[in-house]
Amino acid sequence: MIARALTTLAAAGAVALLAGCGSDADEPAVSNSASSAAECPNGGNVRMAVEPYESSALLLPAYKPLVEQLGQKLGCKVTLLITPNYTAEIEAMRAKKLEIAQFGPFGYTLAHKLANAEAVAIFAGEDGKAGTYTASIVAPKSKNITTLEGVKGKSFAYSDPASTSGYLIPAFLLKQAGIDPRKGVKPVFAGSHPSAYEALRNGKVDAGELNSEQIASLENQGDYEPEKLVTLAKSDPIPLDPITVRGDLPEAFKQRVADAILSLDFSTLPKKAREVLIGQSLVAVEDSAYDPIRDVQSELGLGLEDLG
Repeated sequence: MIARALTTLAAAGAVALLAGCGSDADEPAVSNSASSAAECPNGGNVRMAVEPYESSALLLPAYKPLVEQLGQKLGCKVTLLITPNYTAEIEAMRAKKLEIAQFGPFGYTLAHKLANAEAVAIFAGEDGKAGTYTASIVAPKSKNITTLEGVKGKSFAYSDPASTSGYLIPAFLLKQAGIDPRKGVKPVFAGSHPSAYEALRNGKVDAGELNSEQIASLENQGDYEPEKLVTLAKSDPIPLDPITVRGDLPEAFKQRVADAILSLDFSTLPKKAREVLIGQSLVAVEDSAYDPIRDVQSELGLGLEDLG
């Protein structure tokens, strides 16, 4: 259960958790002057996390130049963290071990409620408008499942219980088809979107989640094999990830973060970085943009105790 997982993580300590990401967040840098310490929280070392929507091997080099640019604009050292899972990121912000974080949409609604996360920007497409993506349910063609109803009773690969396209939306699609998303299938939580795809591609599960971002990433890597899959259901557009700031930080710093994030120039980033990032720029966003995600959570009747 997410609530229980968060409590467990708190007991273990967010410092140890983040140390597992290969960061130095537990040894924050000390700023050179009192004024800079006041302007940059945590002794001048601002910690930014990204949920593991891709492997760390892809995310770290992609986000590094973006974070360096953010640090220059803020005038603060910014440490990049790729958390081991979605709930770890929520707990890290709740434990005040993060100042800035990119959450998935569902993770954000949880972080907003539990960790005082405030959305300041959303990834945008080439048109400069807030971007969207889609979730889908697919099955390996080798399993001979041709309808969503055929998934009932079969093994099903989700990614993470706090993932939007990796759990929340697929669960909603299954429920619409009259299938209990937990008891009506044999759930397998793969831990990440790439792992869920590998389980599907290798026939380890009968069906599972696959989102449009993962497809685009696989295509960029030349590693997508659509001929091996059949799409059984596809969602309506979902708002892309928000970049958030912890709400209890000084208002002046939060405004600086918002201004800096919204002025980031993606065109200066290496091509490989732009291929991994889920948008072409960042634009302002309001919390209400994620109300449809809250509506799905309510429709499913999911409380935190149900998400483990």
